[in-house]
Amino acid sequence: MGGLIFGEVVAVAVAAVPMSAEAVPVFHGADSGRTEAAEAGDRMWRIQIDPRRDWRKKVEELGFIYHSIDGLCWNESACYKFTAAEIDVLEAATNELYRLCLAAAERVIENGLFSHLCIPDRYVPLIKNSWEREDLSLYGRFDLQFDGINPPKMYEYNADTPTSLLEAGVIQWHWLQDRFSGVDQFNSIHEKLIARWKEAELKSMVHFTCIRDHEEDFVTTIYLQDTAMQAGLKTKHLFIDEIGWDGSQFVDIQNERIETLFKLYPWEWLIDEQFSPHLLVEPWRVVEPAWKMILSNKGILPI
Repeated sequence: MGGLIFGEVVAVAVAAVPMSAEAVPVFHGADSGRTEAAEAGDRMWRIQIDPRRDWRKKVEELGFIYHSIDGLCWNESACYKFTAAEIDVLEAATNELYRLCLAAAERVIENGLFSHLCIPDRYVPLIKNSWEREDLSLYGRFDLQFDGINPPKMYEYNADTPTSLLEAGVIQWHWLQDRFSGVDQFNSIHEKLIARWKEAELKSMVHFTCIRDHEEDFVTTIYLQDTAMQAGLKTKHLFIDEIGWDGSQFVDIQNERIETLFKLYPWEWLIDEQFSPHLLVEPWRVVEPAWKMILSNKGILPI
């Protein structure tokens, strides 16, 4: 399970599907099918249910075409029921973790601890500039362990290239309507993404990019592009290998300037690209921003 953060706004989603959930499932009501663990007290319940007969067809119609990559990654045979108090615990933990991560990033920047994270010196100014400008951060994902009894524990913070957004924001919502139409789900991922794009007040075209021939990354990028379009932004998709440099600016394959780039592509890969020296002149705005190089680094955990 996980908590997703959008800028400084937290969205804790209840994942309908324990095996796929990068977010967290929550709904109220639907008391039937409770497990023996539920009888032990009023806390998180795991409920065994029957998958929808035509679930594959339904999720594929919504764009979720990679549901069985490397085995089944979407499992409708069980779901979790949370109390409102447990959701409050998860939301508070996610907010506090994000606060601590920002404090850790500030410590790295103020004390020059970049070598602890193996970040090349030449990219330090890029990181510092994006931090000082407070460049747009759209979202991030905390992977948490939570048993409903003990405080949540963080496994990692995917600060740069989180996926599972379509599943958490759209697919499980439709699942909920089909299976438990009268109950609620603490999940506003889709709405918060749209709101975050609106807050950014971007005037130029936003290019969305990812690697080629990777279904999950492509679908996630297209989904995020759709949320930007719903926020009223002009958008365009291209693959990472279609980004060019014309001598003064980054361009797409139609030689249109790339002013703002959303990339589902890690910063540590981006700075290894052939065009990486041009990143240092900061000819565009990148989402997620360069300061996320700090938080997406596993070396941030002991800091």
